[in-house]
Amino acid sequence: MESQDKTEAQEIEDILKDEKVQDAIKLSSEEKTEETKEEEKQGMSALAVTIIISAVCIFLYFLLEWKYFPIQASYIPALQKIVLGFMFASFVLVLNRLFKRIVSRRIADGSVAYNLRNIINLFSGILIFIITLSLFFTNWYATMVSFGVVSLIVGLALQNPLSSFFGWIYLLIRKPYEVGDRIRIGAVYGDVINVGYLDTTLWEFRGDYLTGDHPSGRIIKFSNSRIFNEYIYNYSWPLFPFIWKELSFFVSYDTDLQFAGDIIRRMAEDEIGEAMMRRVKRFKDILAGTLIDELEVKERPTIILKAHTNGWIEVTLRYLSRPKNSEFVKTKLFQKIIEELLKHPDKIGLPNIKLQPKA
Repeated sequence: MESQDKTEAQEIEDILKDEKVQDAIKLSSEEKTEETKEEEKQGMSALAVTIIISAVCIFLYFLLEWKYFPIQASYIPALQKIVLGFMFASFVLVLNRLFKRIVSRRIADGSVAYNLRNIINLFSGILIFIITLSLFFTNWYATMVSFGVVSLIVGLALQNPLSSFFGWIYLLIRKPYEVGDRIRIGAVYGDVINVGYLDTTLWEFRGDYLTGDHPSGRIIKFSNSRIFNEYIYNYSWPLFPFIWKELSFFVSYDTDLQFAGDIIRRMAEDEIGEAMMRRVKRFKDILAGTLIDELEVKERPTIILKAHTNGWIEVTLRYLSRPKNSEFVKTKLFQKIIEELLKHPDKIGLPNIKLQPKA
């Protein structure tokens, strides 16, 4: 195991010695630095604008207090409240931007950072609403009672949107899927590209026009409330981010099955690669500490034989692959295995359908 780790480390070191790789890393680092500088400039600009808005609001507040403008005295308190509302709202928006920048810098997991930014936006909106309510309504108790009655009526009228909002909260807490995951919900397949307060957006794969796991080019939106009524299939479980795929071939009964199986298995191992199989083994070791039966996880491809009703023997290759490139791997495997099997007609009997010459 140590020799394998050393080999992998040596391979990484050799790759890093490549000048093109070094240039790409340098360019990426420069781009990241430029992005950071641009974010800092935008943050400083937003802070400066907020300070100016706050200063103008304070100035206007006192001008109204001193009755500098020719306005009726009965309108002055309402105008002062509006000015204060603008000032406090600008403070909240600055805090919103500050916290989101902290989240973006400190949280490495993109999906977690995305959810936290949504929560910050939500609480910022609630805080601005509460500030507005406190400025324009002095009798809080009567206002909240009235608001509760109105909320009950609105809640009955907007039952589905509220269910979707609670679905979003459920997604944050239980995390059946996150941005970047490949999922199936009901009859829909897709990669999650956005989880909003009310709906989820998928980049569809498979779909009505495709049979393989390839993006269809369509966007799918569905209400978050569906998670309470539908089964969710997640192909991106962090503890085991692989799926089993199968590839079948038909051979005759006089085929040397051991020989054919060895060829198919060897071609699959060559295509999948030792690095991939070592990675699967690491996840297998992780699963050993859970309640899952880790003995069912085999890092190397396996062969299954069974008789088929068409009079041939079906040889099925079962192997592990990453969900998002499984079709590409399957196509390459099929091409290479067929080419290799055709080299041994004396030991492997394949369906032989010759093309008829044109008349």
